[in-house]
Parts: sequence; structure tokens; C-alpha cells
Amino acid sequence: MKKIGFLSFGHWSAHPSYKTQTAGDTLLQSIDLAVAAEEIGLDGAYFRVHHFAAQLASPFPLLSAIGAKTSKIEIGTGVIDMRYENPLYMVEDAGAADLISRGRLQLGISRGSPEQVIEGWRHFGYAPLPGESDGDMGRRKGLEFLAQLDGVGFAEPNPYPMFPNPPGLLRLEPHSEGLRERIWWGAASNATAVWAAEHAMNLQSSTLKFDESGKPFHIQQAEQIRLYKEAWKKAGHPREPRVSVSRSIFALVTDLDRAYFGQAKGADSFGYIEPNKRAVFGKSYAAEPDQLIKELAQDEAIQEADTLLLTIPNTLGVDYNVHVLSSILKHVAPGLGWR
Repeated sequence: MKKIGFLSFGHWSAHPSYKTQTAGDTLLQSIDLAVAAEEIGLDGAYFRVHHFAAQLASPFPLLSAIGAKTSKIEIGTGVIDMRYENPLYMVEDAGAADLISRGRLQLGISRGSPEQVIEGWRHFGYAPLPGESDGDMGRRKGLEFLAQLDGVGFAEPNPYPMFPNPPGLLRLEPHSEGLRERIWWGAASNATAVWAAEHAMNLQSSTLKFDESGKPFHIQQAEQIRLYKEAWKKAGHPREPRVSVSRSIFALVTDLDRAYFGQAKGADSFGYIEPNKRAVFGKSYAAEPDQLIKELAQDEAIQEADTLLLTIPNTLGVDYNVHVLSSILKHVAPGLGWR
């Protein structure tokens, strides 16, 4: 068995072919898609967070709305850029969203990727400490977030409060028990994956990672996952970790599928996402189901992961994306032992 979810970047544009013309379209359709995904038996609904872009940005209202309208599906992010976050306020938002969903939040966070504007986090009022890089800042704020999720009191109570206080130091509220174990770190490098394991976070690895060997993407990603699992075991954490990978996978079962994705690129690509940071981008998979099963069976990283997130073309609307996801569940997953 393998958990299968979708990952949406939540694009919108006034393009005449888009079903998501506005931010409102994208938000409301995201809720509808999560509800439909639960109905067809999908395991997770995940959303990417980008700032200063016509894409989903503030995740907690959306996650809370989905949590209120569903009952089984995991809801999460992949990922929240911690450079833009107030860790303590985020603890309150995450706790509320998790309680609304009755403990189904799976929150992916990271130090962040290149954004739409230069040092966009400065516009949010944040800056690295002396000697820090922005990546260091993101990791530091991630650890601050984790520390407060344990629910240990840390704040000295006012001797003359508006409302009576319990004894001792106060914690942030609302506190959601168990959420700390459902935090994931989005790692683009082997070293960061090891760091995530040391800090008892689950691992999210996307369709992109830093090129550290020149090998095919799925092999580099599988090696990253193995290093993460080794570090987790060495750290001696009491629970088993979870690992997700993202893929663009399309089963070509209709003429419309073939028109949209029949010419999808079937090879890895290499490039630069930051100065002097060479990255490898994983290929898309698009083929008839029998061929797709053969190709996916050779993907080492998918085999190493317990969770697969299918990146979806959200601009094509809810109905078509339900078809895309259903096609994987019906025609591909059983042949790979995922169902």
C-alpha cells in the first residue's frame, strides 16, 4: 500500500482556457477538489505556498475550510516558506486548522525556494540575524515553530490578567496534541534531508533537488531518502518516519488526455535555480496505463517513499482533475501494488 495524494500550486489567470480565472475560483475549486478526492478514495490534498504570485499563498484558511468539509483525507502543504512566517502565530493557525480537521493536518515547511520578488520576506518584516543567510533564517524559524508545537509553557503570566490563568508558564493556544509528529521538511539537498531526520521531521522531496552527482533524478532522490532514513535510525526517534515524493503523472486513457499530455517531456532536465546551485528536475510521466506501470516501476525514489503526491493541472478545473486522479487510482495504482 502507498498513500496517494494530490499537490496543487493553485494557479489562476484570466487566460481564456483556464477554469481558474480568479483567486476566488482557485480557492473554492480547491475545496471542491479535496472533497471529490476524498470521495474517490485519495489519501491526501496538499497545496504549495508562493508569495507575490497568482497562486495559493495563505494556506490556513483553505486547510481549515477543507477540514470542515471532509472527514478522512489528509490535508497539508508542500511547502510553506518559513522565511515569511511568524513561528508563534503559525503555531496558533496550525493548531486551529488541525483541530478543525480532527487531527488530519500534514504540514510541509521548508527554508524556501527562489521567489517572485527580491528578498520578499523583508516586505513581511523579517530579516536574517547577523551572520545568517536567508536559508539559515528559514531553518531557525522552522525550529522555533517545532519547539512551540510541543505545548510546553514558556510565557510569564500577567499578575493582573483579563481572565484567570492556570498555574505556571503559559503556552500558545489552541494546542493540538500530536501535530508535532505531522510536520514535514521539504529538502532539496542530501544534507538538509539528514538535518530534517535529526530534528524528527518527516521528509518531503519534490520533483526538483540540487544536483549532487549528475545521476538521473530518481536515483539521486532515492539516495537522499536512504540517507534520511539512516539518519533517522541513528537519531533513535521512537516512531517511524514518513517520506513523500512528488511526480507529474498522467494516464492517457482519453483523447483529451492525449491532447493535453501526449507530448509531455519524458526526460530529466538540469539547470540553475540559484546562482551556483545546479539542480535536476524530474521528468513527467505520461503514457498509456500499461506503459506507465512499467516506467513507474523503475522509479527508485517512488519505491522508497510511502506517500506519492501527484502534481495536478489545477487550471483545467475540478472535473478534469478528478478524472486525472481517478485514472491513476483505477488504471495504474493496482498494477504497482499501491492499492
